[in-house]
Amino acid sequence: MTMKKLLWLLPLSIVLYACPFESTVPLAAAPAEPVDSSLLGYWYGIVKDGSDFFGVEALEIGKQSDSVYSIIRYGKAVKGDIILPDTAYYTGYVSYIGQQRYMNIGGTVLIVNTKGKKQAPEVITQKVFYLSTLDRNQDTLSIKTITENFSPSRKGFHTPEELRQAVVDLTSQHKNIYDDLYAMSYRKIPKPKPAKPF
Repeated sequence: MTMKKLLWLLPLSIVLYACPFESTVPLAAAPAEPVDSSLLGYWYGIVKDGSDFFGVEALEIGKQSDSVYSIIRYGKAVKGDIILPDTAYYTGYVSYIGQQRYMNIGGTVLIVNTKGKKQAPEVITQKVFYLSTLDRNQDTLSIKTITENFSPSRKGFHTPEELRQAVVDLTSQHKNIYDDLYAMSYRKIPKPKPAKPF
C-alpha cells in the first residue's frame, strides 16, 4: 500500500520543500490565553537573503474568538517552473512554556491511501498542529518553527502533556529544536489594497 500525503495547509514560517514538525496534538489541550491585540494585523515577511523567491510573503492575523486567532498565510507555490500565489488558512492559539510564547497552529492535511489500480483511493482528512515560537518586538514579529527532527526518538506524541514535556526537556538541555530554514521575521504594515483591474 502506498501512502501519499498532500499538504493543504503549510505552517507559518515554512520555506518551500521544508519539513516542520507535524503533530496530531498541540502543546496545550485547549485555548486558555486571551488574544493579544498587538498580534492582530497584517505582517509582511522580512526575507533574509534579499530575494522573496522562497520567502513567505505575509501573515494576516485576526481574532476568531476571545482566545483563538484566525491566520491567513499569503505565500507562493511552485508548479513546474512557474511561481504562483498560494494562500492558506489556519487557526491558532497561544500557550507558554516558562516565559516562551508558542503558537499552536491548527491546519488540515489530506491523506490519500492508494490500494491498487482497480480500487478507488481512500481519502482521509486529518487535523494537525504546527508549533512555533512567537516573539514580538514593537513592529517586528519573529517566528521559529519546531523542526521535524526535534525529538531524537522521532516518536509520535499521544497527549499534549507528553509533547510539552519533550519540548521542556530538550530546551532545558539547551538543545536547538528549531532550524534557521523555518525562522522568519515579519514587519507590521497596513494591509495593501487589492490592485484594481484594468
